[in-house]
Amino acid sequence: MRRSSEIPLIARHEEVAAFRGALARAAEGQPGVLLLGGDAGVGKTRLVTHLADLARDEGARVVVAHCVDLGDVGIPYLPFTEALGELRSVPTVAEVIAERPALARLLDPASGSGTDHAERLQLLDGVAGSLAAAGRAGSPLVLVVEDVHWADESTRDVLRFVVARLRSEHLLLVVTYRSDDVHRRHPLRPVIAELHRQRPVEHVELSPFTPDELREFTTATRGEPLDEREFDAVRTRSDGNAFFAEELLDAGQPSAVLPWSLADVLHTRLQRLDPAVQQLVRLAAVAGRQVDEALLRAAAPLLPGLEAPGTAEAALREAVAQQVLGVEGQQVAFRHALVAEALVLDLLPGERTAMHRAYLAALTADPSLGSAAKRAHHALQGHDLPAALVASHDAARSAAELLAPAEELRHLEQVLALWETVPDAADLLGADRVDLVLETAAAASSAGQATRAEQLARRAVEGLDGDPARQARLRHVLVRYLLNVEGTAEALRQTTLALDVLLPGVTGTDGPGAEGGPAVDDAAATPDLAWTLAVRARALLSVDRDDEAGGYARLTVEVARRAGAAGAEADALTTLAILEVAEPDAAAGRLEAAQERAADAGDLPTELRSWYNLAATHFYAGRLEAAGRTLEDGLARARATGMLWSTYGVEMVDLTQILPYLTGDLTEHEMPQGAPAWVLPYLEAGRLYAAVAREGGDAAARAEALRPHWDSDGQVALISGGTLVDALTWAGRYEEAVALAEEVAAHLGVAWSEFFLGRIWISALALAALADDAESRPRPEAGPASAQLARGDALREVAHETARRGRPRGGQLGPEGRAWLRRAEAEHARLRAALTGEAADPALWEATVREFGFGYRYEVARSRFRWAQALRAAGDVPAAEVEAAEALGEADAMGAAPLVDAIRAWGRRARVPLPGTRRTTSLLTEREEEVLTLVAQGLSNRQIGERLYISTKTVSVHVSNLLAKLGVSGRAEAVAVAHRRGLIGV
Repeated sequence: MRRSSEIPLIARHEEVAAFRGALARAAEGQPGVLLLGGDAGVGKTRLVTHLADLARDEGARVVVAHCVDLGDVGIPYLPFTEALGELRSVPTVAEVIAERPALARLLDPASGSGTDHAERLQLLDGVAGSLAAAGRAGSPLVLVVEDVHWADESTRDVLRFVVARLRSEHLLLVVTYRSDDVHRRHPLRPVIAELHRQRPVEHVELSPFTPDELREFTTATRGEPLDEREFDAVRTRSDGNAFFAEELLDAGQPSAVLPWSLADVLHTRLQRLDPAVQQLVRLAAVAGRQVDEALLRAAAPLLPGLEAPGTAEAALREAVAQQVLGVEGQQVAFRHALVAEALVLDLLPGERTAMHRAYLAALTADPSLGSAAKRAHHALQGHDLPAALVASHDAARSAAELLAPAEELRHLEQVLALWETVPDAADLLGADRVDLVLETAAAASSAGQATRAEQLARRAVEGLDGDPARQARLRHVLVRYLLNVEGTAEALRQTTLALDVLLPGVTGTDGPGAEGGPAVDDAAATPDLAWTLAVRARALLSVDRDDEAGGYARLTVEVARRAGAAGAEADALTTLAILEVAEPDAAAGRLEAAQERAADAGDLPTELRSWYNLAATHFYAGRLEAAGRTLEDGLARARATGMLWSTYGVEMVDLTQILPYLTGDLTEHEMPQGAPAWVLPYLEAGRLYAAVAREGGDAAARAEALRPHWDSDGQVALISGGTLVDALTWAGRYEEAVALAEEVAAHLGVAWSEFFLGRIWISALALAALADDAESRPRPEAGPASAQLARGDALREVAHETARRGRPRGGQLGPEGRAWLRRAEAEHARLRAALTGEAADPALWEATVREFGFGYRYEVARSRFRWAQALRAAGDVPAAEVEAAEALGEADAMGAAPLVDAIRAWGRRARVPLPGTRRTTSLLTEREEEVLTLVAQGLSNRQIGERLYISTKTVSVHVSNLLAKLGVSGRAEAVAVAHRRGLIGV
């Protein structure tokens, strides 16, 4: 019988054609990705082997790399390390590696040290650059990455990065995975969904053989057709799975007694082999589909039956000769992972444990045989808990050096889980449990898991009740994580408890510098005190106690310089810069100094805080171009250091979503790649600004979907709530819009403070809803009008009171705050005009347009439209025409469809000629138009007569005439037709 690798490829014609097309395009500089999914054993490896041979025949360079299953223990970047190890002999690739020290250290961790190892972007860019350098016109690189369902998070990150960067490289990626393993919550699932959206990605799902294909396959492997009974048995039991079918045939038994399970099949095959060969094959299986040959040779003599010199060598040769094992580079491998899995399942628990311990002993004796992660895996499976503890901690350190925070966190969580089971854990690691928990919290924070970081830090601090001095010194660590999850009140409590020990009396005064406040002597001026003061300043800043925050920040700078705590100094300088926002140049200078100080100290969280606040300073000062440049640089730093999804990395990502909207780009941009689930609601909220401007009321459902996240994130409540108010107003659901604005204000009044500055925006939007509502109805009698005016007056007063008491940084509102306050004033005037008939002053809207002119393009257009309406109401039709035309042009250019429709409809009703709006000549007389307008407001003939000072009978005559001219039979139909033709306003 021949193996499947020895016969021509059966079927798979469409898959081969897709590959040939992608290969041809890659040779011409059009890179591609072929995602190949399929159930275990369906033939993915056989197919990619055939495709690799085809590619080599066409002159392509082919590299095959693998992911391995180490359970919960991952080796960061493994398949790409394997690929680059093979490619580094290519001169163009070697040049790329030489230019990027981070990449060189990935391939050879012992090659150097220093700070460059933190440059994750250099590593990612280096991988992409190396792959690009390996291919050339006519001879592309074909990189096959097998079994990515076992990939670690860092490998998935590299895959996403490389695919997103594809432009004109001579590169074809072939990526395989087990479809049956990728369940709904598998981490590969969102990656596959993300890759599907990329232009060069093709997805192929490999199906089992059809009966005809299976017959061709069995005939080719057996060398002759099976009889019908045997074929039916193979078909039924294999269900078209190529690997199962091959193993069933290879069992070599009559069809009546064919084994039912794969384990039975393999057991039957192994029984033919010498006992030493069986033992070696089982040992190999424990390591997975592949095992390094040197490691296997080192571990084998430690098992019974393989101790004698030369026995393991002979057994390995025999296993390869019998095609149970194969050779793949420096690896010994099974033809399929299912073989290894089935063999492991057939082992007794004691046998598995002994084999893992053999690997552990070999790795401990010679660490060059494998990574710390591999050592940790075998120690865990071999139940050597002390060794597992040490190896997991070593693996965490290795992951940290490669900026793989998710893997670092997983290893440290494993260390924590083992701690209680290892009596001398502290001695083995040279650190106590508190140190370990805080190390794990830092990894969680770097991995973007802010809540987990806070929980871990709290556990560490609360575990020190018996050591109040150390507890006080470490409370600032907890506070930094509390501030990342909006735990401001608890942060203030924790700093009070810490300072009561570290600097007694300081919190009982009006703050540092106050009369009677304590002095800081040299003994007390420690880095822990500096950090405690710094985070207290930040907490006070968050609750608008700016004077106190400034005092603590200034004291921090003094103490930090004496204590050599550069990170704390940088953090305090950032706080002081935020307090100076009224002087953007001075604030920017402080922030740049803080950023450099934090970078020198190696304090990445503080450095990113400085980057974000520098961008925000430019943003809120209306310097949008400078903000954009700063965000680009800050995000590059966040990506480079693996901190993109840390607190301030996320803040910068969100600001990059809002900035294009402000400048008039309303297109729906892709959600940033690799965003963790916890940050998606926050990022989605930022996308709602453009969605409402682009879709109007149709975006309401998206905003409403974020309501469950209000309690966990005040910014989500503010942004999704405010944009929902706007969307409901566009939809004509005015009362709902106003009620929601009141709900948002009440919610954030409790979560933040009564006069949070965003309340100016919320109040302006609520006033706009009231004004639109008033303009859509008949003018009310005095009582109802007074009630609506009182409601508007209250909202206007809240906006002004918030501007006075909301404590804007530097004591004055920035450009956007001033613009929304102006709009609130103008919307209030529009409401009054609709309710009383008193014309609003167009100058209010002119001032609003001017205030939004710092770069808020959409709001300039919307306010200019309202300015045009006010001018028309005041009788200045030519000026109204000019402003409306400009507003229409801007709205149309941005794609703000609801605003475009509103301007055009108003232009028709108000008889203001606009570009692209058909001018109409009314069939109705001026008096008939007046009557029809009042009919549209729901007035009776008697009420119309009172308004126009004519008799009810005369009104009736006008109504009859206009019905006849419009060709309708009733009042409602007349209103609908007239509105559709732009003859009246509603």
